[in-house]
Amino acid sequence: MPSSITIVGLGSGGEDQLTLGILKKLEAAELRFVRTADHPAVADLARRGIVFESFDSLYESLDGFEEVYEAIAAKLLDAASGSGGQAIVYAVPGHPMVAERTVQLLRKQAPGRGIALDMLGGESFLDQAFLRLGFDPIEGFQLLDASELTRETLRPRLHTVIGQVYDAFTASDVKLALMNVYPDDHPVVVGQALGVPGEERIETVPLHELDRLGSYGNLTLVYVPASDDDRLRRRSFERLHEIVGILRSPEGCPWDRAQTHASIRKNFIEETYEAIEALDNDDPDGMKEEFGDVLLQVLLHSQMEEEEGTFDVFDVLAELNDKLIFRHPHVFGGANAQDAEEALRNWEAMKAEEKRRKGVAERKSLLDGIPKDLPALPRAYKVQRKASSVGFDWPDLNGVFDKIEEELAELKEAVRSESLERQKEELGDLLFAVVNAARFVKADPEEALAGTNRKFVSRFQYIEEQLRINGRTFDETDLTEMEDWWKEAKAPK
Repeated sequence: MPSSITIVGLGSGGEDQLTLGILKKLEAAELRFVRTADHPAVADLARRGIVFESFDSLYESLDGFEEVYEAIAAKLLDAASGSGGQAIVYAVPGHPMVAERTVQLLRKQAPGRGIALDMLGGESFLDQAFLRLGFDPIEGFQLLDASELTRETLRPRLHTVIGQVYDAFTASDVKLALMNVYPDDHPVVVGQALGVPGEERIETVPLHELDRLGSYGNLTLVYVPASDDDRLRRRSFERLHEIVGILRSPEGCPWDRAQTHASIRKNFIEETYEAIEALDNDDPDGMKEEFGDVLLQVLLHSQMEEEEGTFDVFDVLAELNDKLIFRHPHVFGGANAQDAEEALRNWEAMKAEEKRRKGVAERKSLLDGIPKDLPALPRAYKVQRKASSVGFDWPDLNGVFDKIEEELAELKEAVRSESLERQKEELGDLLFAVVNAARFVKADPEEALAGTNRKFVSRFQYIEEQLRINGRTFDETDLTEMEDWWKEAKAPK
C-alpha cells in the first residue's frame, strides 16, 4: 500500500467547528500529528481519547518559523515513508489551504518521495472573521501575512485581514507598515480566538496602540475595514494615475485637456532643471516637491499615449522594471561585479544585448546614441567618453593641457583680428578642450561649472549685502572696493 498523509483542518475554534468527516478520519487514524497543540480543538479531542504528537518543541529549538516548517514537513515525510501503510493524519489549525506554510511544503515535496496527499478542509479562521467582524468578502477583500506586510500590499479600498500576529513584536511591525498608508489614529480591529466561546475578544483601537495590547497569540488577527477615503490613497501611484486621467478627461481641466507633447515639452525641461537645483541646494523639501513635478510630466505624456491606445504609464513601469533587472546581472543573475566600474561594464554589455534581442539596428556611428538636445557641456563630455572608449584620446593630461593652451592662443588671435563668428568658433574649441580636462580629472564638467556658479553667486551676494549694510548702491562704489569684499567672501569662515 503506497504511503500517504491525510491533512485535516481543525477549524478556528473547539470541536464544534469540526466536520463529521474530519472527526471520523481522526478517530480512525493510527498515527496523528498536529502542528501545534495550542488550539482549542486539541483539548476537546483529547477528552474523546483522540491524542496527537505535536511539533511544539520545534518552535523552541529552532531559530525561525521557516526552519520550523521545513523540519515539520521533513518529519512527516519520514514518518509516512516508514509507516508501513499505517494511516497518518496531520492536523493544522483552521483550513489546510489558508496560511499554512507546512502544507505548501508537503504539496511540493511529497510527490518526489512517492507519498500521496489527501486533504479535508476545516472551517478557516476567515469564516469566523467574515461572521464575527461583519463584512462580505465579495465587496473586495485581501488576506495578508503579518510577517510579510509592506506598503505595496496595502489597498485601503479593500477589506484587509492580517493574520499571524503572534506577539507584540509582530504587532509593532504591522503597525509601522500600516502607518505608511493610514493615519496614526486610524481605527483598527483586533480579533482574538474568533468564534471560541469564552476566549473570543474583539476590540477597536487606534493604530498607534496596536502593539500595546495585553496579549497576542496564534489566533490573533488585525482587521482594517475598507474605506473610500481618497486621502488614504494619497501616497499611491495608482491614485496619481487616476488624478491625471481625471484632469485630461472631458470633465477635467480645460488647460490640461488642451496640452500636447509639443506644448508641454518645455515644461519637462524646466521641471528637470528645478529638480536639479533642489539637488544642488541639498534641499529635501525642495526635492520632494520638484521630483513630484518631474513625475507629473511623465504621467501627462504617458496619459496622452494612453488616450491614443499606444501605451500607458504602467507599460512604462514594466519596461523600466525589465530593464533594471536585465541590466544588473550581478544583482539579479549569476554575474559578479567587484566595483562600480565593473558594474557599469555589465550595464553597457547588457544594454547592447538588449538592443540585439529587440532587433534594433546597429548604429552607424558610435556617437549616434547621444541625445542631440542634450545641453552642450554634458553632450561634449559624452561624445569624448564614447571616442575615448575606442582609444581616440590623449595619452595623458599633459596633452590635454597643451591643447587647452593651443585653443586659448587661437581664441586670443581671433579676438584681435577675426570675425565674431570665428571668435565664437574658437571659444567653442577652447571649451571642448576644457571638457577633456574634466574627463581626465574624473569630474563631470556640468557639476564642476554648477559648483562654480553657486560659489560666484554666494560671493556676489556678499558684495550686495555689504552695500545694503552701508546704505549704498553699485553706482556709489568702485571695482577696488568690490574686489576687497569679494576677497572677504572668499576667506575661510
